[in-house]
Amino acid sequence: MEKKVDMKKITFRNETPADYRAVENLTREAFWNVYKPGCDEHFILHNFRTRSEFVPELDIIMEEEGILVGHVMFVRAEIKLNNSKTLPIMTFGPISIALEFKHKGYGTVLLRYAMEKAKKMDCGALAITGNIDFYGKNGFVVAKTKGVRYYADPDADYFLIKELVPSFLDEVKNCGGGSFKEPDGYFIDANEAEEFDRHFPIKERLSLPGQIFG
Repeated sequence: MEKKVDMKKITFRNETPADYRAVENLTREAFWNVYKPGCDEHFILHNFRTRSEFVPELDIIMEEEGILVGHVMFVRAEIKLNNSKTLPIMTFGPISIALEFKHKGYGTVLLRYAMEKAKKMDCGALAITGNIDFYGKNGFVVAKTKGVRYYADPDADYFLIKELVPSFLDEVKNCGGGSFKEPDGYFIDANEAEEFDRHFPIKERLSLPGQIFG
C-alpha cells in the first residue's frame, strides 16, 4: 500500500525571486525526457512570471520539513463562447514534483491545495490538457462533455475541465458551446528555449517510448 503524505510535515508558500533558480531546476528535472527529448517546461515557467496572465497568488511552492518537494503555477485564461463572448477561467502548469517524491501522492496534495486557493479567488473553472487517470481523481472530466472543445483537436479526450463553482459552465452549453486555447505564454520559440537551457547543467536528451513529441 502506498504510504500517505504526512500532512504534518507539509507546508505551502508563494514562490519568491530567491526561489526562482531552485524551482526552475525542480521543473527541469521533473519533466526531462518525459514528453520529448529534454524539456521546455522550466523555460515556460521562467517566461510566465512576467506575463500579465500569471497569477502570483497561485505561484505555489510545497515543502516537506523545509525541503522543496513541488511547485505549480496558475495563469488566467478564457473560453471563447459560440456567441462571441468570453468566459474567464484559469489553467495551470507546469506542476512539478521532485523525482524522489513522485508517484507518492504529493502531486495530488499540491493540486488540491492550489485548487482550493483558486476557488477562494473566485475562479469558476480550470482547464488542462492531461491524463484523465490522474486528473479524473481530482474532479476533472473530459471538457467536450461540458461543451468546451480544444482548439487544436475538438474531439480530444485529453482536454479536461473542472468546475470550481457549481453550474459555472452552464453558460457554455446555453450558448451552444465554446473553445479553449492556452494563453500565448505556453507557445514558445524552440531556439530561445534551447538557449535558456544552456544555463543549466548538461543533461542528455533521449528519445524514449511514450514521448508525445519527437
